[in-house]
Amino acid sequence: MELINAAAEAFADKYSSPESELLSAIAEATQKNHPKAHMLSGHVQGRLLAFLSRLITPKYVLEIGTFTGYSALCLCEGLKNDGELHTIESREEEVLTAQQNFNTSTYSHQIHLHHGQAADIIPQLNMTWDLVFIDADKTGYAAYYDLIMPRMRSGGLLIADNIFFHGQVLDENNNAKNPAALREFTQRVAADANADRLILTVRDGLLLVIKK
Repeated sequence: MELINAAAEAFADKYSSPESELLSAIAEATQKNHPKAHMLSGHVQGRLLAFLSRLITPKYVLEIGTFTGYSALCLCEGLKNDGELHTIESREEEVLTAQQNFNTSTYSHQIHLHHGQAADIIPQLNMTWDLVFIDADKTGYAAYYDLIMPRMRSGGLLIADNIFFHGQVLDENNNAKNPAALREFTQRVAADANADRLILTVRDGLLLVIKK
């Protein structure tokens, strides 16, 4: 299902601020070489992540789902000078690619790449999170939310990607595991009295949550 008019996407891409040379190179390599290149955040969503990070100026950022490192580097753009970004990836091949990309970045000393299962790693990270980006296995979103929210500061921002899941979530009769899990996750967030939330119709849908 095409969720966004292609001409509108092209217009947004053309007139949004350009990405850095490194981000452009990562995007090009991912599109050329990765069989699941559609998972890349991409130019416009990447600029949104960077904008939000720059507005918040976080000290501690958590990302679940590193992929090739593009979104992590966008999130780093607002980091405080003594800030840290912790990103978690379960697939070894993605870890190797992302680490190579991070090593060429000026933020390399601020990025901590964790290889493993997010549900195991998150409890080991003793930070109070200012900014969180979830873009991983869709059936795990609710569990990650429950692990993260108690460790977020008041006023902290959580962003969950792919809330529409290619439009499948919008079909109430589609009860496949991913759309069903995302539908349940969205309902859980809506029922959380500690969450101010907003869904943006950017790309595949973003759910933004500010912890009260």
